[in-house]
Formats: sequence, C-alpha cells, structure tokens
Amino acid sequence: MTRIKCCGMTRVEDALLAARLGADAIGVVLTARSKRRVALDQAASIVAAMPAFVTTVALFMDDDAELVRQVLRDARPDLLQFHGDETDAWCQQFGQPFLKAVAMGEGAAALPALQAYPHARGLLLDGHGAGEAGGSGKTFDWSLIPPDMGARLILAGGLSPANVASAVREARPWAVDVASGVESSPGIKDPARMAAFIQAVREADADR
Repeated sequence: MTRIKCCGMTRVEDALLAARLGADAIGVVLTARSKRRVALDQAASIVAAMPAFVTTVALFMDDDAELVRQVLRDARPDLLQFHGDETDAWCQQFGQPFLKAVAMGEGAAALPALQAYPHARGLLLDGHGAGEAGGSGKTFDWSLIPPDMGARLILAGGLSPANVASAVREARPWAVDVASGVESSPGIKDPARMAAFIQAVREADADR
C-alpha cells in the first residue's frame, strides 16, 4: 500500500483532517525560504495534535543547525526532511531519521544525488529545480526514476487528485507527498481535494 504524506501544514485542523482521511504522515515547514513556513510554536502544536501512528516530519532547507536542534527539542517531530545542499554527513549530525529531497527538475543531471545520501531513510524526488524550494507544483519525468529504489522512493512534485493515480501506477513509489495539489491557497488545505487525493491513491493501489 502506498504511503501518503500531506505536507506544508499550517493549521492543526488541516493536519487532523488529513489523519482522519487516512494520511500516514504530515509535514510542517520551518525554513524561511518557504511560503508555507510556520513558527516554532505552530509546528509544536500541529505535531502534538497528531494521533498515534501518524508520522510527523519537519522540513528545512539550508538552515542553521541550531534551528534544527531547537525544533527537535521543542516540537519533537518523528522525522527531519532536508531540501537544500545539505550533505549526508550534515543531515546525520542530529541523530534523527531523515529524508532528503532531490531536485528532479534538473532532469538526468539530478540522478547522481540519489547515491549521495546512503543514510537517508527515504529520498523525496521533487519536481523543482536545484536551489528552489519544494511545493512548487511542478512535475518531472517519472521515467527517470531508477527501478531499484524500493522503499526509499517518495514521489513528489506537482501531484494532485487528477494525476496521483497515474503516478502510483507508473512509478510505483513507496510513498507520495503532496502540498500544493490539495490546497485552496498556500498552506491552507482544501478538505475535498485532500479526500480526493487519498481516495485516488487507494484506488490505484487496489488496481495494482
């Protein structure tokens, strides 16, 4: 079964609805480079509200290590996610499981980065270009995805209720990650779109 992460949460009620609809994980963004950024107290409130068995993820992009440590102390997310030029060693320093985003908007030139993070629990393949923030709503060429990624493959980038079923069938990811595709405005989730997205994933799983 394909796991589902709803990212860029800015309100407790949206995160709770995602959990009730069947999302396996939610993400909060702490980097100043994102229009979905939340303050530390907001992030802590969202993480604390999540029920058991819903994974919480805190996102950063080339941020100071002290910010990451502060978020770990005060918000206590389950996973860290890094979107910038952070190295594998830098991501490891916090002693916390982490995901690393790879900017697949560069096309085949991005593929070497898939080998550069051996300690990442998962590699989130996103549609933006190098140096750009996630949540751009851009897709990429799914045929570039190596066939042997297995449980490390998290597919992101321009996913929506309209195309996520095709993405699941074609790319066969371990998980899918959505932000802009289920929003009414940046950071504000649309209940109908979230429900339709999760339903489309489950229907694609049933077809497989």
